[in-house]
Amino acid sequence: MTTTSAPDEPPSVAMTEESYGALRASHALWAGTSVLITDRRGRVLLQRVTYRPTRLLTGGAVDRGESPARGAARELEEELGVRAPVTQGLAVDWVSPSGRTTHPAMRFPGEILHVFDGGAWDEAQIAAVRPRPGEIDGVDFVEPAELPALMSPGDARRALSALRARINGGGPVFLEDGLPIAPTVLDRLGVLSTARARHHLPFHHARRVPDGLPVRQSWVWAFAPDGRVLVLLEPGTGAACLPGGTPEPEDRADPETTLVREAHEEAAAELTGTRYLGYLSDPGEPCARVRYAAALTSLGPATADPATGRTYVRILATPEQAVEFFDWGPPAAEQLQAVHQARGLLGIPRAGRQPVTELSSPTSW
Repeated sequence: MTTTSAPDEPPSVAMTEESYGALRASHALWAGTSVLITDRRGRVLLQRVTYRPTRLLTGGAVDRGESPARGAARELEEELGVRAPVTQGLAVDWVSPSGRTTHPAMRFPGEILHVFDGGAWDEAQIAAVRPRPGEIDGVDFVEPAELPALMSPGDARRALSALRARINGGGPVFLEDGLPIAPTVLDRLGVLSTARARHHLPFHHARRVPDGLPVRQSWVWAFAPDGRVLVLLEPGTGAACLPGGTPEPEDRADPETTLVREAHEEAAAELTGTRYLGYLSDPGEPCARVRYAAALTSLGPATADPATGRTYVRILATPEQAVEFFDWGPPAAEQLQAVHQARGLLGIPRAGRQPVTELSSPTSW
């Protein structure tokens, strides 16, 4: 028996329309849709539902004849009472028959599940949420690293993959049982699976560190010529940091010397045009955490940081992408503004949204 290669082709002479339709129907799958929403801090909206112990993204089954995008918008309104357009896809997941735990009586045939981007909601949008009575007990915004503890394994994998795709900005990704078929460096290292560094500390733009306030940390926003910055990822956890670190005696209490030394030790990075941005004050520990901007001139071969023994994975990301790797709270916006002001003074263009780039080989600019 022969069949056609595409559903819009007419059946071959060896198969009637009825038998061809029956064959295609026998291969039917479920279709689902969901919406990934975060707050402005990058925490993910999860629903507490009445019918299962684990939490869910907003979403559900696609109705007969309904497109996944329309289904996502409908579920958003039905479950949260929010009307909003759903136009940007993040992921398409093939959930295999063995990739979901279901009762045998359901005869689960597999599912194609779409994940759409619901955006980063502000306080007014969050206040407008009205969970559906009898189905949704409530909603919470949770750290990405908490998803595996709160969701089913497949749902957590899918949500994290979709969140990484949103940060990466390379368009929708294709998943199999929640995992990308073409993993990026963010997927490979499990970025966001480990708790993000949390520093909700006031940022003092361009102010000199007050006398008597010790400097505990010196970090740098190191710009490549295309306007992206160097971010370091820990190989075992995917945790992110900017180049920099703790002052050592040989730095002679000079924060700029600290960051130049640390950038070289951690990332084999050489800098020029260093500009002071300001500092973070820490009410819990009277100290200053200073921030600089500089231009990258070269990266040598990646070597182990002598302080930690780790060989960091080096990536270039836009400043906006870099901020999403951390939980810095509202002060992040003011620091980001200072970063772009310094970028302009360095004569470096603003980078457009684009996928991150891993820098595995020595590079000069």
